[in-house]
Amino acid sequence: MSVAPGIEHAGLRKAAGGDHEAFRALVEEHRADLHAHCYRMLGSLHDADDALQEALLRAWRALPKFRGDSSLRTWLYRIATNVCLDAIARRPKRVLPVDYGPPTPGGEDRGRALPESHWIEPYPDEEIGVADGAEGPDARYERREALELAFVAALQHLPARQRAALILRDVLGFSAKEAAATLGATVPSVNGALARAREATESRLPDRSQQATLRSLGDRRLREIVERFADAFERGDVGDVLAMLTDDAVFSMPPHPEWCRGREEVGESWLMPSREPTGLRYARTSANGQLALGTYALDEETGEYAPIALDVLALREDLIGEVIAFRNTGAFARFGLPDPLR
Repeated sequence: MSVAPGIEHAGLRKAAGGDHEAFRALVEEHRADLHAHCYRMLGSLHDADDALQEALLRAWRALPKFRGDSSLRTWLYRIATNVCLDAIARRPKRVLPVDYGPPTPGGEDRGRALPESHWIEPYPDEEIGVADGAEGPDARYERREALELAFVAALQHLPARQRAALILRDVLGFSAKEAAATLGATVPSVNGALARAREATESRLPDRSQQATLRSLGDRRLREIVERFADAFERGDVGDVLAMLTDDAVFSMPPHPEWCRGREEVGESWLMPSREPTGLRYARTSANGQLALGTYALDEETGEYAPIALDVLALREDLIGEVIAFRNTGAFARFGLPDPLR
């Protein structure tokens, strides 16, 4: 391999010369954050896996031509962003049930499940690792805040290049010039896309982020909320569950498109326990920077508890404003959850 002039860093020169181990060492410190970037762009953990793999493959192939005109980090994000833009062009956007259709009356049964490709997937932030804090003077969102489900869902409603402009500028703190170079656009066009993206996104976001709410409550109160929620469901105490909800709380269960809004509707829905005891057990984890629980149901033949859902909670003060019970349990291990629970 010939090496482009201007690469002075010894590790870069080795990697550009074909040294796989040197390349792996160079990209390792960026891997987790690049993965989170792909997730924000695509709304899917598994799509982010594929996009990151493709981005690193493209980077490896292009490294001999890297001239060092930008930082390695900026160059890697440029490649990953364009991989994600290519992926977005090939498939429909992902959503949550609340964005798929109107709420369902509480007494109605759930309908058929829709393909997993319709739905935003939860993200195991603690397992994979996401750096805290903002990156650069132009960042407006903390990077954990920018993994919250409400934010990721709002991003999916943006046109792809607006989505990229907002993430590059407001999450990663890229300058307007860097973002324009990444997108192959002019600075004025990126600034225009960013303004439209900010307006559209902020209209969809709650007044307060989950990060701010979690910090205000503190670890002890959060532990009490999680334990009470799990205990109420395990006992099948619908009244206690409902007492923990806001008046306009939302329950949903992808891949089923039906969802309920309001304490009364939720209480009458198929989302509530129907027998006592329920045969359910819970294990605490985190997802998208939010409280989450792995939900397990007793298999009477084996005596073990099999995973059935990952419940991601959104709090409003010390009440629960939303529960999204993701029924795809294939990634439980990545949330640090056992399978099965014994």
